[in-house]
Amino acid sequence: MLKAVLFDMDGVIVDTEPLHYKAYQKMFAKVGIEVSSEMYEGFTGQSTYAICKQLCTHFNLELEPQELVQIKRNYFTKLFFDDDDLKLLDGVEKLINNYFDHGLTLVVASSASMFTINNVMKRFKLDRFFSNKLSGADLKASKPHPEIFINAAKAANALANECFVIEDSTNGIRAAHKAGIYCVAYKSEHSKNQDYTLADMLISDYKEITFERMHKKFN
Repeated sequence: MLKAVLFDMDGVIVDTEPLHYKAYQKMFAKVGIEVSSEMYEGFTGQSTYAICKQLCTHFNLELEPQELVQIKRNYFTKLFFDDDDLKLLDGVEKLINNYFDHGLTLVVASSASMFTINNVMKRFKLDRFFSNKLSGADLKASKPHPEIFINAAKAANALANECFVIEDSTNGIRAAHKAGIYCVAYKSEHSKNQDYTLADMLISDYKEITFERMHKKFN
């Protein structure tokens, strides 16, 4: 029986990736490092702290990871409130309403900081739909570690076979797979070079996973 849906946020609910990209590039320039496009793409789905820790090690920086996190976060916050192009992804608001109206428990399980998650929920008035919000930044291990989805299922009072994950990144899909939770991979126009091999279902339009369609898969 389907009880809950676990939503990633970036690339699934809202496309903040362009803002993250700009913020990271500003941070890279400030600390004097050059990050290749290949290395940057490998960061998708990981927490900012995990990324900054890798950067400190790779570039042998004297700064602590948390210092890089704060630099990047300052740039991102300014962009978040100044950039009028930030919008919900096509069809996701209707999908959230569809699930909510049918009594499903909805949980955000994102690698973004709780600060960013709360700002997105507040800006787009989505708080009332979600019973819980989990940030990978608060956990010991980042995606592709399954901890965030294991915890999200528990928060929803659902077993692994009573919920599914909506993800857009390689690391997120791997995390859902390791957690033993059905994973819907959302491939949008914003998705680039992600591996959907381990996903149970691949979609490009949220109309493909309405409650009516997903309910049948779990019953």
